[in-house]
Amino acid sequence: MTHAFYVYGSYAFAALVTVAVTLWTWADGRARRKELAALEASGIRRRSARTKDGV
Repeated sequence: MTHAFYVYGSYAFAALVTVAVTLWTWADGRARRKELAALEASGIRRRSARTKDGV
């Protein structure tokens, strides 16, 4: 066996981890947006959406 096997294997593992974390972040973002939409549909508003007069 050569060192290339380990080098390419580590690159493949790093790529796999990068793709997994990217997909996990994307899926979690979608889930949080759905939760926010459900809360806003039920009448709960975000504080950052208030008008300038505080209402």
